[in-house]
Amino acid sequence: MPRTTDRFVDIRRDPHSDELLARGGDLEAHSILQRAGFIAVVRLHETYHRAPAGLTEDDESRLATDAVARLRAAGYHVDCDEPFNTDARPARYPTLGTSVSHLAERLREATDTAEAADILTELTAPHDGILAGLEETLGALAEFFDGLSNATDPHTARRLRYLADEYVRVIHSDLAYTRERLADRHAPHPGRRACAEQVPDHEPERSAVCACPPPPRALPVPAPPPVGATRLRR
Repeated sequence: MPRTTDRFVDIRRDPHSDELLARGGDLEAHSILQRAGFIAVVRLHETYHRAPAGLTEDDESRLATDAVARLRAAGYHVDCDEPFNTDARPARYPTLGTSVSHLAERLREATDTAEAADILTELTAPHDGILAGLEETLGALAEFFDGLSNATDPHTARRLRYLADEYVRVIHSDLAYTRERLADRHAPHPGRRACAEQVPDHEPERSAVCACPPPPRALPVPAPPPVGATRLRR
């Protein structure tokens, strides 16, 4: 079987710079690395991760060992320096992002506009919706930067408030309007319907289990012409 390279992660000290680096993995692995404390380094042809600046060697070792344990618990194959090797497998719990992504799954299964509107309400509810929470979080982060001492911190705080005011509120407003239109529409989705799991009386096939139409058949993609072949002129 071919090796699935995005399920492999390498965590080692670079022999030239002595930096603690993590390479490989897919987006899920990158999320795990960042939750363990690594910082993403995005390059043109590669995204890898490094330890935060200013850590002691012991702190870096603890960070790397924790990342190895989390990745292996998630089913990744991790090659690492021997000091980072561990048999620990910490428990995994659903993240907030996973809970939000579940809304996408529900929307893909929605069969009418009312159901879609109910799902969209989780984003747009003015008091406790996801976007209201995001706006509040950006405001709290801006307040955090207001209390820091670097010269650039006030600019960062203003930028965060700008994002909340100009971007999150616009998205919130547009989606709330979309939700209201869906709620007023009261229409089934023409390409989806709930399965009643009932066989109609006129169904001749004894093996039939429901009245749902068969899924559409994908047309085969024609093979490209062989190299060097001449095309017929019309």
